[in-house]
Amino acid sequence: MRAAVAVGTALACASLGLTVDNLRRLRVPDPHTAPPRERVAVLVPARDEEDHIGACVRALRAAVDRWTVPAEIVVLDDGSRDATAARARELGVRVLDGVPPPPGWLAKPWACHQLALATDADVLVFVDADVVVAPHGLAATVDLLRRSGLDLVSPHPRQHAEGVAERLVQPLLAWSWLSTLPLGVAERSARPSLTAANGQLLAVDARAYRSAGGHPPGDVLDDIALLRAIKRAGGHGVIADGTVVASCRMYLGAAEVREGYAKSLWAAFGSPGNAAVVLGLLLVTHVVPALAALAGSRVGLVGYLAGVASRALAARRTGSPVADALAHPVSVLAVGALTVDSFRRRRAGTLRWRGRRVEPVAAAA
Repeated sequence: MRAAVAVGTALACASLGLTVDNLRRLRVPDPHTAPPRERVAVLVPARDEEDHIGACVRALRAAVDRWTVPAEIVVLDDGSRDATAARARELGVRVLDGVPPPPGWLAKPWACHQLALATDADVLVFVDADVVVAPHGLAATVDLLRRSGLDLVSPHPRQHAEGVAERLVQPLLAWSWLSTLPLGVAERSARPSLTAANGQLLAVDARAYRSAGGHPPGDVLDDIALLRAIKRAGGHGVIADGTVVASCRMYLGAAEVREGYAKSLWAAFGSPGNAAVVLGLLLVTHVVPALAALAGSRVGLVGYLAGVASRALAARRTGSPVADALAHPVSVLAVGALTVDSFRRRRAGTLRWRGRRVEPVAAAA
């Protein structure tokens, strides 16, 4: 047990060091930049989003209202069972009626594919319907894409979280890549494992997008899959700090947190074996030292405080409550439980999201 505590503490300190280094390297959009002078298409896939689409589209229109080169805003209604399309049309933007995905395609990649075919703009900015951009958000995002010389940038929006379940789990989105992925290396590397992206807000050079073949059809993690495809085509991209350019409340309450992560965590780990290894490392790094600290271990206390510090630094940078970092070991346990639930549901064939199967129907031979 003492060896496990020592190893966990060493890993927690290493993770803290990487978090500090990543926060120094993290690319940040410039909120004071001028509007772009090239053609930009803002593409919004939406299904059953009547409660969010109004705020999303109004913010997008305000963000591009005074651009010299007008941006086009296109919403794709992905078979909504509510008034999503009507709400969007009332706001005067172009609305496409999506068609069902063909065999081999998942719903969101197919929706994004249809949106990309509907424009010949120079830059494609994909925005989820539950995201609200700041007035300067789109200009700053496109400027970051061009200023960085990258083919894709993904500013991570500020994540609004309310209630115990949301506050335990949602802040781990940003913390996970800040504490484990060396961003400087990932930006230059073609390795698929060194990839992080957030499809809530993602800007990509249109030529690079089409050279890479667009969104891969059958990946649940469509944002990461797209960046990997761009890397395979010789391009580069990276996740960035989008705290000041956009915000999002991804899930509302414990039930949506569970359902939302059930659909994707199995894909994030790839296999039960990989999940077991990663979760084991997380437990050793962020739970074992905390348990040892409760038993009076000074080494364990150092490990616990290192994990809390890593989480607190990420929270302060991304706008999450810093005090929630004190419950970091509980957050790690919660993600472990959600991962087990995700694999269990996938094995049972019960993964659904908004009335649809999560896995694509296989294409005919």
